[in-house]
Amino acid sequence: MAVNNKEFHQQLLTEMKQRLDKIKEGGGLKNVQKQHERGKLVARERINYLIDTDTEFQEIGAFVGYEMYEEYGGCPAGGTVGGLGYIAGQLCVIVANDQTVKAGAYFPITGKKNLRFQEIAMQNQLPIIYLVDSAGVFLPMQDEIFPDKEHFGKVFFNNSVMSAMGITQISAVLGSCVAGGAYLPIMSDETLMVTGQSSIFLAGPYLVKAAIGEEIDAETLGGANTHNAISGNADYQFDSEQECLDQIKRTISKLGKFEKAGFNRTIPKTPTKHLEEILDILPELRTKPYDMREIIERLVDDSEFDEFKKDYGKTILCGYARIDGWAVGIVANQRLVIKNTKGEVQIGGVIYNDSADKAARFIMNCNQKKIPLVFLQDVTGFMVGSRSEHSGIIKDGAKMVNAVSNSIVPKITIIIGNSYGAGNYAMCGKAFDPRFIYAWPSAKIAVMGGEQAAQTLLQTQVASMKAKGKVITKEEEDNILKGIKDKYNTQTTPYYAAARLWVDEIIDPLATRSIISTSIHAADHSPITKDFKMGLLQV
Repeated sequence: MAVNNKEFHQQLLTEMKQRLDKIKEGGGLKNVQKQHERGKLVARERINYLIDTDTEFQEIGAFVGYEMYEEYGGCPAGGTVGGLGYIAGQLCVIVANDQTVKAGAYFPITGKKNLRFQEIAMQNQLPIIYLVDSAGVFLPMQDEIFPDKEHFGKVFFNNSVMSAMGITQISAVLGSCVAGGAYLPIMSDETLMVTGQSSIFLAGPYLVKAAIGEEIDAETLGGANTHNAISGNADYQFDSEQECLDQIKRTISKLGKFEKAGFNRTIPKTPTKHLEEILDILPELRTKPYDMREIIERLVDDSEFDEFKKDYGKTILCGYARIDGWAVGIVANQRLVIKNTKGEVQIGGVIYNDSADKAARFIMNCNQKKIPLVFLQDVTGFMVGSRSEHSGIIKDGAKMVNAVSNSIVPKITIIIGNSYGAGNYAMCGKAFDPRFIYAWPSAKIAVMGGEQAAQTLLQTQVASMKAKGKVITKEEEDNILKGIKDKYNTQTTPYYAAARLWVDEIIDPLATRSIISTSIHAADHSPITKDFKMGLLQV
């Protein structure tokens, strides 16, 4: 184990935490101070007050919007803070508008993030708490957030669907709630408001005057007194945010017990191998071999990994284990260069015919046994070339893709290193509906490796220029290549992915066990009601 590996990953973690600290400032310290001067808490303070003492809030989407919308001053965390937290012992989804970021207005990515939280609540049948303080749609970008199927209106569609599913929804309106956004609290089970701070209306005083000539102040139009005593829209009224949040705690504490999935859990055991050694094992160079078993044995209880078909399809590791007591099936890319029983060399991180076959069968086994799946991605793709093509790599890969697609057990994906091309798909990337998907700071997500992609793009670009009669010098070609590489490398970082919600969060590798545990606990709230069925397979 090289010392420089640990130093490299600690540097990545330091960089991640520095970026996260900046994001947590929201719209800036001045805006935070203004919120406090009004007697209001900011989003993360509200969440911290709401969750149980001595529990941790598992934030999701902190890096959403990262380095996006810079022409508008940015949108830290997408203008919304949310994730999983325990309230009165009950795991809940909590969503809080960040009023310090453009008055809590919805950018396009804000809508996508809020829909993701509702999806988590629906998939896992968890109560969802909305802490509302928003000016509504960000008007300069209304065409990208308002009218389409997965835009702002989908929030209210989901409100209706969740209500029919029996999922508890509680809205605490702690500031503005205007225009179409006014439907969210009213479509929740219960609506709470704070005197002198909360307002709910389809059109504010200025728009009312412009539309019908009526002059009225915000409090009379849609304040807490109005909606609790006159319209009947709201259900509770309080003098402070803290009293309002206390009522949410009391309500959640009274929820009845619902049927669960029943995933197997025993008393948790710590790994016998030291978790922090992961930072030594994972190489700085993404092309350098390492033994994925060593990573797995530092994530699982007692460092016990019951490997399935150990001597077959060796570039994918499959096996049963426990993580924080939960039984899991693990599918992981092996990064060692190995020889199969025929004496053929196989490159680590590549999916071959035999490894695809093995993984597909193991995924089916876990579905039969009702065991959640954990995918550990460090994949460069499927094997290419005439030998693989003639051996039917596409149909063998399709079996694995079919098994992943039709799985009915929860799938949790951790992108450790490379996540390239069709390997991303087969190892349960975002497109394959993982219940949760996380990335380590060392992750790289792209259609192919940077060097290969840059050379391919360079050849295409240079050929086009030459076709137009332009002479390209070696220096010009090098400059073009550098520009392509710089852009491509930016687009493959975990920050670029997390900003766009291709992953739910970038996580500290040492927190992986607890994050997987909470994710399975969330999934356990939702019984499996479908039968496991595979689609047609090419043979």
